[in-house]
Amino acid sequence: MVFGQLLLMLVVILIAAEIFTNALEHLGERLKISEGVTGSLFAAVGTAMPETMVPLLAIFAGTTDSHVNEEIGVGAILGAPLMLSTLSLALMSFAVLAKRGLSGHLTPEHTGLRRDLNFFLLAFALAGVALFVPHDITVVRAALAIGMVLIYFVYVMVTLRASTQLVKDGHGTEAEGKMMLARLGLPTNMLVIVLQLLLGVGLLIAGAKGFINGVQEAAALLHISALLLSLLIIPIATELPEKVNSILWIRRHKDTLAFGNITGAMVFQGTLLPAIGIMLTPWTPQIEVLSGVAITFIAALWLRVIHARGQLRVWHLSVNGALYILYLVIALT
Repeated sequence: MVFGQLLLMLVVILIAAEIFTNALEHLGERLKISEGVTGSLFAAVGTAMPETMVPLLAIFAGTTDSHVNEEIGVGAILGAPLMLSTLSLALMSFAVLAKRGLSGHLTPEHTGLRRDLNFFLLAFALAGVALFVPHDITVVRAALAIGMVLIYFVYVMVTLRASTQLVKDGHGTEAEGKMMLARLGLPTNMLVIVLQLLLGVGLLIAGAKGFINGVQEAAALLHISALLLSLLIIPIATELPEKVNSILWIRRHKDTLAFGNITGAMVFQGTLLPAIGIMLTPWTPQIEVLSGVAITFIAALWLRVIHARGQLRVWHLSVNGALYILYLVIALT
């Protein structure tokens, strides 16, 4: 019954991702914004709603066990960027392996990808430092949390500022296919676009809430900690929107949207969510947590270094997948 509930929530999130992606492309096209803004800001923040809601709901309105709530919260916060920087990127490359081959080129707009990774690496380094700051030194922990929030604010400003020139250079968002609600006879206007976006986000949030309850019950059945289960299982569900959206986009040769959706979500989840964790949870360097932070940072740094060389190929992202397997080995032994 528990695993049936988890499976049902996965299906809900998959459906929501398709609804959301379809509406978002039309929104970006109507607003005449770049693919970078659509992917890194709109898609990333919108599809990050489940993993944002999971730790918040767990910490403030989760189970009756506060320790379990904190473990679910920390696991959801750190598991999200871990999953994105490793497994999500690998799955995206596997999706185009047959068509492009191992040596095939991946061609996201280079300034946007570089910007996303730079901001993420800076913020996530602070999150790692915060693990070693005692919880009773609240001033230092608060300063780190506030600094991470400010990093995201600056990131949004820089991303929006770059949009106009990118549109002129041919990187404007173009919708593919009709709006889903338009197929039911509704007009393709801003009201209907927003309505479909809200429908998609609503389904995402519903799936996240169902997962919190399912994880608690599954942890008890499997006799493992809620922290470990949250690090491994919750991100698979909450990151499905990013995975599915990016796979859909990269298969359509929309590499900028595909990468921006993942790396933009990494920035969001590497700044605002850890800031919540630093202030509201113990945030200590347990082996599962510390190894997750280290592997996430290494995976993002690998992508940044390879991208800086100017030759991003399909096989490069298999290294990110291998890093996820390494984390599994560390966490489960």
